[in-house]
Amino acid sequence: MKIVCTKSNLLTGVQTVSKAVPNKTTMSILECILVDTTGEDIRLTANDMELGIETVIEGEILEKGMIALDAKIFLEIVRKLPDNDITIETDPSFKTTITCEKAKFNIIGKSGEDFSYLPEIEKKDSVVISQFTLKEVIRQTIFSIADNENNKLMTGELFEISDDMLKVVSLDGHRISIRKIALKNSYGNKKVVVPGKTLSEVSKILSGDMDKDVSIFFTDKHILFEFNDTVVVSRLIEGEYFKIDQMLSSDYETKIKMNKRELLDCIDRATLLVKEGDKKPVIIDVKDTSMQLKMNSTVGSMDEDIDIDKEGKDLKIGFNPKFLIDALRVIEDEEIIIYMVNPKAPCFIKDESESYIYMILPVNFINVE
Repeated sequence: MKIVCTKSNLLTGVQTVSKAVPNKTTMSILECILVDTTGEDIRLTANDMELGIETVIEGEILEKGMIALDAKIFLEIVRKLPDNDITIETDPSFKTTITCEKAKFNIIGKSGEDFSYLPEIEKKDSVVISQFTLKEVIRQTIFSIADNENNKLMTGELFEISDDMLKVVSLDGHRISIRKIALKNSYGNKKVVVPGKTLSEVSKILSGDMDKDVSIFFTDKHILFEFNDTVVVSRLIEGEYFKIDQMLSSDYETKIKMNKRELLDCIDRATLLVKEGDKKPVIIDVKDTSMQLKMNSTVGSMDEDIDIDKEGKDLKIGFNPKFLIDALRVIEDEEIIIYMVNPKAPCFIKDESESYIYMILPVNFINVE
């Protein structure tokens, strides 16, 4: 095999697919990136058996062939080469020569025949969404997936499509994030749980361009994202997702409307007094036209008042400040509405049309003050 391509094209391709290279594996072939020029294109592929990424890069194929190269070494070599054309040449013993200007590297690759190709996905009935929208939806929900493996379903996000609506849900046992997006077309009903790792990596690769689309294909066991010259295939998480509707209540005793930035900044200031690892709640005291936020810790204390519009009862309630900050940071609205029932029931931050809903469980603050 012999190819020539620009450093920028090669680096972009290698960085894109290396997101699917596992950190730890007993199969050394999975630590590699496959460079395949047996067809008409230069294709780069990585696959950790759960997540696979393939991308096509521009370049000149002088001799067809394929080689599997150690991903870490390959990436570092390409990254540190001069900004010029790079030539990659292999011989029958898998010795690979990478040259650029006066720099020349020799590394030993592996047979491309041993590489685990991406699963074949039948591409039919794709759901089309703009790259910008998908990137935003992931950003606005990914923070509330669970990071432990105790309940696999909590490490993923529910993608539910009904007619022309996409609903994305994540939860970790303390909070729920929901985003609803109107699609351009109507589709058949689908309900799958996509691993958080997959969505995180897809989000990093997406350009976020409003004018460019992503096509999403579903099978019983896989989801495929296709955009630009890249394909991302991931296994789905199997199992019945949680019955979210039973957890969502429209009842409330207290409804408050306020400036989002003011609340976010205030909670941010309160966390200055919390050492890492401390679980100190921010206490919210709602009265008439103002809301008082208090924080007490071993470092010190603070309190601050915020003007609000209130309907309903006065209320004193405590929250993990991080959970409030995570939700507020991804809401684009200038004004937000918070619905609460009592100090032990979850609060809901949502807009009138419920295009977003953030449910957060309160924390006990007895003896905190």
